[in-house]
Amino acid sequence: MADPKFEIQMLHDRVMVKAEQETEERRSTAGIVIPATVKMDNRLIWGEVAGVGANARAVKVGDKVLFSPEDQLEVEVHGQTYLVMRERDLHAVATPQTDHGTGLYL
Repeated sequence: MADPKFEIQMLHDRVMVKAEQETEERRSTAGIVIPATVKMDNRLIWGEVAGVGANARAVKVGDKVLFSPEDQLEVEVHGQTYLVMRERDLHAVATPQTDHGTGLYL
C-alpha cells in the first residue's frame, strides 16, 4: 500500500515563503565587487509566497515579498527549503502599479 499524500495548508496568519538564492556577486555604489558568499547582517531578501493561512490578508500565493531571513523557521518539503513566518514579519509585497506604493519598481 502506498503512503497517502497530504496537502499542506497554512494556519491562521502564517505564510510559507521560498527564499530567492543570491547566486551572483553584487557591486556597491562605489564599484566594489561583493562576492555572493559574503553574508551581510540585517539584509532583507525577496522570496515567493508558496502558501498562506486563512487569516493572511495582504498576500497570496505567488506574491513576491520582502522579509528578513534571520530567526525564521525552516521546513523542507521534497528537498526544497521554505521559511515559515507570520504575515506581520513581511516588510513589503511587490505588486503591479498602485496609487499608494513607493514609486520604485523591480
